[in-house]
Amino acid sequence: MSGLAALLAGHTQPDVYSWHNAANVPDVEHAVEKAGWRFVYLDGWMVEDRETFLKALGSSLEIPGYDGQGFDGLSEKLHDVDAHGQRGIVFLWDGWSPLARADEDAFRQALSVLGGRAHEEGCDKCAVLLRGEGPEIDVPELPDGPH
Repeated sequence: MSGLAALLAGHTQPDVYSWHNAANVPDVEHAVEKAGWRFVYLDGWMVEDRETFLKALGSSLEIPGYDGQGFDGLSEKLHDVDAHGQRGIVFLWDGWSPLARADEDAFRQALSVLGGRAHEEGCDKCAVLLRGEGPEIDVPELPDGPH
């Protein structure tokens, strides 16, 4: 988990990353929380459309007042998502490829909105890890060490 360790230690900037790691979710959650970050998980293996994604993401992130009403609503509400007093948020999206393959437009919008939150000034730090294989996407891979 050296790339994750570098992120959690502040050596790698929070961003949207592709992450090729087979660690069990509870192990990732433990590492993230032990480092003082909030862990959020989305199991996307059954998510193949915009509506299902938006509802699943809203539920995973516990977004106040959000009930899956589109990407514009999601974008507006994401700044309310906080780290609950932790150093930042690590959002692990397992199984991103079903949405990317089934609804490329929704996937691109999802990346845009999540990337916007990852780069938003004045909010808690937020890193999004897209774990697993899938179609080629324009997202950097989580570096293996300090950068």
